[in-house]
Amino acid sequence: MTAARSWLMATALLAGIAAAVPVQAGERRDGGKLVLTDGISTVEGSAGGGLATWAVIAGAETKDGIGGTVHATYVALPDFDLTSFGGAIGISNRVEFSYAHQIFDTRAVGAALGLGQGFTFNQDLFGAKVRLIGDAVYDQDSLLPQIAVGVQYKIANRGTVIRAVGGRQSRGTDFYASATKLVLSKSLLLGATVRLTKANQFGLLGFGGDQDDSYRAQFEGSVGTLLTPNLAIGGEYRTKPSNLGFAREQNAWDGFAAWSFDRHATLTVAYTDLGDIATVRGQRGALLSLRGRF
Repeated sequence: MTAARSWLMATALLAGIAAAVPVQAGERRDGGKLVLTDGISTVEGSAGGGLATWAVIAGAETKDGIGGTVHATYVALPDFDLTSFGGAIGISNRVEFSYAHQIFDTRAVGAALGLGQGFTFNQDLFGAKVRLIGDAVYDQDSLLPQIAVGVQYKIANRGTVIRAVGGRQSRGTDFYASATKLVLSKSLLLGATVRLTKANQFGLLGFGGDQDDSYRAQFEGSVGTLLTPNLAIGGEYRTKPSNLGFAREQNAWDGFAAWSFDRHATLTVAYTDLGDIATVRGQRGALLSLRGRF
């Protein structure tokens, strides 16, 4: 089964799940969610933190409306740069569709590797997510977290280079399940995601490799606290498979601060560690992200 067919089948399944889960009818209205309770935008486009996907649905709307987000994210590393921009639509706080485009600039490393100065890897990411049960904000009296399942279809543009370094495919599909719990009385957020993936460096270096070409479960964890209703700090940790023989891949983590300086806009800054990338060690740097929502 091709990756494209897998993504289409998974999206159809999520749509069926969404249709089967009851949604209360109500008058459509503008906004309703507390700021920061729908997270920010990940570098992959879905609602969550910078690195980790959360179970929350993008946008300011509750069950009575359609909302959305747009984002622009820049990650400055010692030897590379990563830019991500895109958007997401949230429908009735139940279903989310997202898109992101990533540009990974190899700068001087590209020349050293024989690819050329400033050689770039690009990737398009299409996502769908469905909230199954729970509500991170309104279920404060329950221990049950908000739980969602999702799929992401990723298309990398450098198939020839990917195959040269041992990658098996330039397209791939990730599947995940997320749980997010917000405890407003303690200003605490906890999140966990299990992702089935073959992605190398989030997919920028393709999927599967000469070391392993099977789906493997990876973990994404998040913890955050609201210092004020408009300011959150926290950290994330994300494991990654290591499928390519030419370069071992490490896990990633960050520490972030997200400031909602307007009901419809959030600025996030983070210190992030992506580990070694393509034999280049110690890729730690700064993440800056601006997100708008409606």
